[in-house]
Amino acid sequence: MSLKRFVRGSLSGAMVFLFATSGWAADLAEIKQRGEIRHLGIRYANFVTGAGDGLDVELMQGFAKRIGVSYKLVYSDFYSVIRDLLGKDVVRKNGEVTLAGDYPIEGDVISSGFTVLPWREAILLYSEPTLPSQVLLVAPAESDLQPIQDGADLAADIVNTRKAIGSKSVLVMERTCLDPSNYGLVNVGIDLKAYNKSANLNEMVPAMLNKEAELTLLDVPDAILDLRKWAGKIKILGPISEQQTLATAFPKDAPALRNEFNAYLSEIKASGFYDRLVDKYYPGIRRFFPEYFAKTN
Repeated sequence: MSLKRFVRGSLSGAMVFLFATSGWAADLAEIKQRGEIRHLGIRYANFVTGAGDGLDVELMQGFAKRIGVSYKLVYSDFYSVIRDLLGKDVVRKNGEVTLAGDYPIEGDVISSGFTVLPWREAILLYSEPTLPSQVLLVAPAESDLQPIQDGADLAADIVNTRKAIGSKSVLVMERTCLDPSNYGLVNVGIDLKAYNKSANLNEMVPAMLNKEAELTLLDVPDAILDLRKWAGKIKILGPISEQQTLATAFPKDAPALRNEFNAYLSEIKASGFYDRLVDKYYPGIRRFFPEYFAKTN
């Protein structure tokens, strides 16, 4: 049985009960009636800076204006954000995804450099892409490992990057885009060190430099910023994943809200506003993904 079929079969009753009984789960009409949209944001890279701005903050502020409601930023973290959206916690075990518990619904939408992953798609609605990404292997600058040579294709580069790990330890963070289970890194002989001191991905490089592991994983948006912040102290060895998509996430019962956001996103890409935001918060990202940005122009 596929993951999506499992989720639909085992959770449909629970999800219907949740959405029927929660006064907070809302689609476009309910949000307009309320007069406020609650943006669940995670302090991460330049998506949500914690200083009242960021790529996703400005995206959602613009969306709030489009639909004629006020904007509210609700801070969350990668461990809690889906629970804050759905009122249910996510449990992943043996390739299966279930929702458990009952919690207050704190927001209407997740927009925070949120990676599109198959298990998340089973329980969430995603918008069109807001940014491309990819997970990379990163080492301290003084490491004896060298960046891999570009191969014939990306798949070959990923294989060579994984081989380069050898016996070295790798710092990872579960339940995020840096979860090793997303990339076949679990139970294959790699020395994985789970970072549990917080759910803040911004702490991965400092922890590695503090010798908590010999290598770490980073996604491209975070790597762009960390290569500047830690200039001369870190280096990228190669890719661990295929190209990924970041997008805004909505509850399954908010298709009208998602569709309206997609229309807004299409308009700001056509107007040039989207490009200005990307250049403001992620200068240099275009050289990582030239094909993606060629399509948006």
